[in-house]
Amino acid sequence: MAGRSRSGCEALKVVARCRPMSRKEEAAGYERVLELDVKLGQVSIRNPRAAPGELPKTFTFDAVYDASSKQADLYDETVRPLIDSVLQGFNGTIFAYGQTGTGKTYTMQGAWAEPEKRGIIPMSFEHIFTHISRSQNQQFLVRASYLEIYQEEIRDLLAKDQSKKLELKENPETGVYIKDLSSFVTKNVKEIEHVMNLGSQTRSVGSTNMNEHSSRSHAIFLITIECSETGPDGEEHIRVGKLNLVDLAGSERQSKMGAHGERPKEASKINLSLSALGNVISALVDGKSTHIPYRDSKLTRLLQDSLGGNAKTIMVATLGPASHSYDESLSTLRFANRAKNIKNKPRVNEDPKDTLLREFQEEIVRLKAQLEKRGMLGKKRRRSSRRKKAVDGESATENEGEDDNEDGLEKNMENYLKEQKERLEEEKAAIQDDHSLVSEEKQKLLQEKEKMIEDLRKEQEATELLATKYKVRVATHRCE
Repeated sequence: MAGRSRSGCEALKVVARCRPMSRKEEAAGYERVLELDVKLGQVSIRNPRAAPGELPKTFTFDAVYDASSKQADLYDETVRPLIDSVLQGFNGTIFAYGQTGTGKTYTMQGAWAEPEKRGIIPMSFEHIFTHISRSQNQQFLVRASYLEIYQEEIRDLLAKDQSKKLELKENPETGVYIKDLSSFVTKNVKEIEHVMNLGSQTRSVGSTNMNEHSSRSHAIFLITIECSETGPDGEEHIRVGKLNLVDLAGSERQSKMGAHGERPKEASKINLSLSALGNVISALVDGKSTHIPYRDSKLTRLLQDSLGGNAKTIMVATLGPASHSYDESLSTLRFANRAKNIKNKPRVNEDPKDTLLREFQEEIVRLKAQLEKRGMLGKKRRRSSRRKKAVDGESATENEGEDDNEDGLEKNMENYLKEQKERLEEEKAAIQDDHSLVSEEKQKLLQEKEKMIEDLRKEQEATELLATKYKVRVATHRCE
């Protein structure tokens, strides 16, 4: 995607979050092996099988969140600045990584019905549309897509045909993308939540020993935010920010899963893609690799820009505090510790060629011209321009005139077509009453009038379709 650099290298931001001990863990007598120092941003892990005097291993991150942390703390301190950047035209990615049952889905989604427990995804929806509602002299268009990678196959969670496997493609300008992935324009929080709920109903989940409702796939909710505003040069400029909200499947040992049937096969694919993710991170930070193995999995190809490319990225490493999770927690901490050394090169995406907003702007102009040609907008626009000379010497805005145009669209159309139909019916009646015409001539003239009435009916249908399309495009373009 086209972009002008407004930033140099930027490290991937890594934070750690530890869930509370579960009742099951407490009942089983497991001890706590993790300690978090929120002020220093450190996590210490003690080996329950350590020899006497062996010190715990300590890792430092951009921030740490202990068991008492609130969803809003994580969002406001760590996530909010990234969403602000996406609204300015940067690409952004947020993903949670950790063992099954450590709170990845809770961190990303949370409990939607309880405001204090809502996760990163619903809070980002509120953040985006609140910003848009408060913006001035800008036009926004927000699109949402939802996909999952299940057993190394990409599924569109919003498609009618769930059996269709999608392909990854690469474009020199836009980078890696998914061919035929559906995308929905959303104008408010309710609409984007509806899109997510639809997709969540078809996501692959299953029960394991580690988690009753374990995510058996990697899910990515993609939000594309286009913003148009007039620049200092007087020209319209469009910025496009893409936000990847990623809920990874859990990393786990098959021996701990206690799963049968499809579960071992699923776990094998999950661990394969997570291993590929680890290999990409290692190659990016070791300073020696000339080849970064992005192509080893669908997940790493999709996250290519997020890992060492054109994006601002946050990783939330989720941890279990109990001794039985020691090996997995240590593995997650080491993974996260490597990831914080990745350097990205984020830049503002300005005036790309493939924006839907520009396409809508051009289509609105085209539809408006067609309606004016049909006489549908002219009269009302003249009335609304006279109305701009408001009482007390104040002027109405251009937008008010546009609203009047839309409100009067059907009325103008109805009046115009009604007048034409009445005129043709009058002419038809006059022909029938004209006794000076011979029968053949009268029949010919009546047939001509019938054809004109039929043509008028077709014109009415075409104009109604055109008017509806125009109104939908204007409403979508404003993104109110």
